[in-house]
Amino acid sequence: MSVQTRPSSRTSTAAAARVSQQPRSASKRSGPPGPPAGGKRKKSKGGKDPMWARLLLIFGAVLMVVSGASIVGAKTVINQATKDIKTGSLIGDAGKSSAEGGDDLKGPIDLLLLGVDVRADWDASDVRADTIIVLHIPATHDAAYLISIPRDTKADIPGHGTDKINSAFHFGAQNGGGWEGGAQLMAKTIKGLTGVSFDGAAIINFGGFRSIVNALDGIKVCVKQPITSAHMMRVEGEGVMALAKARESGKPYQPVSYKKGCQKMNGWQALDFSRQRKGMENSDYGRQQNQQQVIKAIAKKATESGVVSNPMKVQALLKAAGESLVLDTGNIAIEDFVYGLRGVGGGEMTMLRTNGGNFNGDGITFEFLDETTMGMFQAIKSDTLAEYVYNNPSVLSDRK
Repeated sequence: MSVQTRPSSRTSTAAAARVSQQPRSASKRSGPPGPPAGGKRKKSKGGKDPMWARLLLIFGAVLMVVSGASIVGAKTVINQATKDIKTGSLIGDAGKSSAEGGDDLKGPIDLLLLGVDVRADWDASDVRADTIIVLHIPATHDAAYLISIPRDTKADIPGHGTDKINSAFHFGAQNGGGWEGGAQLMAKTIKGLTGVSFDGAAIINFGGFRSIVNALDGIKVCVKQPITSAHMMRVEGEGVMALAKARESGKPYQPVSYKKGCQKMNGWQALDFSRQRKGMENSDYGRQQNQQQVIKAIAKKATESGVVSNPMKVQALLKAAGESLVLDTGNIAIEDFVYGLRGVGGGEMTMLRTNGGNFNGDGITFEFLDETTMGMFQAIKSDTLAEYVYNNPSVLSDRK
């Protein structure tokens, strides 16, 4: 996979000015949103967190949207902590134009976050993106919205006809395209489907996801319904292993299970929990909700454990991800990108869902995005998502 050269850094003064000059609007709200006008948003408990916490915003599936306060020499520290991040050209033709604000951070920010499952014995081109998330940050830069796109969504994939949307990554990775080619075709496909252009993108392999959770010494996750794993087994006398290896062992085994209630999970447990959809209420939508919950749990743990306040710990976390993480911040240097989003706080992360959390398809192959969902993506384009969520509460992920 080719690696691109980072653009040169802008000054911290300019970056701060870009954010401070943003008009305040209803788009700043999150959580269960309040009325479109009036009222004040409560501050997150504990106030502002150190600014390099926003490094982790760009972790794709390991999204950590936490706020940050300015410190002396912050951009130098950020540059040091992020120097080993692997970068690539991931958005291609789906990047925002200059007219859309693609050359700076003055307007809303839209990122494509992809989770892929790549194993050592798999062909590098035989990969699909089974976690597809659009991250929207309004122009006020003080809130964040996560929207999961169902992997079976019917889409027109440029050059490959109609197929499930997760196939776009597979097609783009063919013939030497690799992760970059896969991400570019996925971004182009999503833009064609929803109209949303991107400021950047991130890909993380599930193996890197597991390593980061372990580096945090586990996370707290609340299981809403009992779950039996379809992937991980407890083998008599040999602990836990994947289903294929459990079969090869020739020993008795039984599926790992997760009881209802809040519990601590290590890396493999958090990953396994995030992958389950069989037996889940609303199948893939239940899985999307669990993935979003795990992402938020990672953000909370990183903040509370002091990782985000220590650049050395942040760098160690990045090393835990290793080559499992690839990042594209478009025309903005990584340190400028992080610095410019210092107003986004962990308490301002709102989880959204498509199709009201219900399967909307032909019952055989494809799923379709309904009218309300398409309206949500239009609201992203016009940066009026907070008002849209208020008027259409069915898009909230935690709504029954």
